[in-house]
Amino acid sequence: MNDQTPHHDGPLSGHLVLDLSRALAGPHAGMMLGDLGARVIKIEAPGRGDDTRGWGPPFVGPEDARESTYFLSCNRNKESVTADLKSEEGHTLVARLVRRADVLIENFRPGVLDRLGFPVERLHALNPALVILSISGFGHDGPEGGRAGYDQIAQGEGGLMSLTGEPGAPAKAGTPVADLLAGIFGVSGVLAALLERQGTGRGRVVRTSLLSSMVGIHSFQGTRWTVAGEIPRATGNQHPAIAPYGLFRCADGELQLAAGSESLWRAVAEVTGLDPDDPRYAGNAERVRHRTELAAELEAVFSRGSTEQWIGRLDAAGVPAGRVRSIDEVYSWEQTRQQGLVLGVEHATLGTVSLPGMPWSFDGGGRTRHLPPPTLGQHDRSVRDWLDLEDAARDTGPAPAPTATAGAPR
Repeated sequence: MNDQTPHHDGPLSGHLVLDLSRALAGPHAGMMLGDLGARVIKIEAPGRGDDTRGWGPPFVGPEDARESTYFLSCNRNKESVTADLKSEEGHTLVARLVRRADVLIENFRPGVLDRLGFPVERLHALNPALVILSISGFGHDGPEGGRAGYDQIAQGEGGLMSLTGEPGAPAKAGTPVADLLAGIFGVSGVLAALLERQGTGRGRVVRTSLLSSMVGIHSFQGTRWTVAGEIPRATGNQHPAIAPYGLFRCADGELQLAAGSESLWRAVAEVTGLDPDDPRYAGNAERVRHRTELAAELEAVFSRGSTEQWIGRLDAAGVPAGRVRSIDEVYSWEQTRQQGLVLGVEHATLGTVSLPGMPWSFDGGGRTRHLPPPTLGQHDRSVRDWLDLEDAARDTGPAPAPTATAGAPR
């Protein structure tokens, strides 16, 4: 058990985030803000907590204190406080925190926060500088704005599944990208609003949704339709607009290569012995039209060697290439570990655990010590004590905000 006090360092040090969200999109946004140095206080329902505390298996830890690895994935650098938002005590607690917060995150269905007594007008009456991140499934208005949203539903409704997998077999992405991207887009909006607030002194509402996160990553697949009138379809592991670019079978496995320019195509042709001036392959448009034939010819060559051999040859020729790693291989890969993409934290009941790391780093700064995902209600006492001190010191100056400890529940 480690009772050290992590520093709230990083670009957002000194900012307070009130996280009223649950499941994944909102909690992921809150974790990102915590990773950037903000103090994040997460409000959870008494007795059961965030929905993801029950999502599994796998669950880990002692039988009387099981933890969901799903919850652990999106709740580091937070303090957990339990409160019934429908009760007077819960309502009062949220109001006290709102007055001190820089950011509030919620992902209730549209209208729920209003019914709980905290419409936007009320929140900004309590704290005009508050930035509010509101995440919904399908948007906050429109004919279907009130629909509940979960990741796979949004992947389907937002068109991503029609582009993923083999032709005629829609497939979801292997991670909940609609949720994760909604959180990421939400954070980018929050950061812009915080920057704007420096000049105006006022916060604003940032709205995003699972649906908008899916449309937001359509990229060239979207303009194929909106500009060219062409409906994109799934092309498996081959790129729909560049060739050769995709996954190819070797004698002992698969490799991926990306020939995103004519010079790279010629390098591929030289390594594999194909004719770069074959009329079928003379330009990218021709190669895309003959993608299937080109893939078959490349695989016939690649089948004569191992994945490692071919990646070595392609890499030596300057062609971007790589293998398909399993998740365990990714986390044991020295490159991953060297980049700080595995974090070790001391959990209150699990001891030392490793978590997927932050996707950014900062020269000369950034958060270097991290809070583990909290146990349910771990900070009930410390946060309420801090609020009491703040209230008592209101006339003589603010009380210092203690950072959460990484030790046992208090």
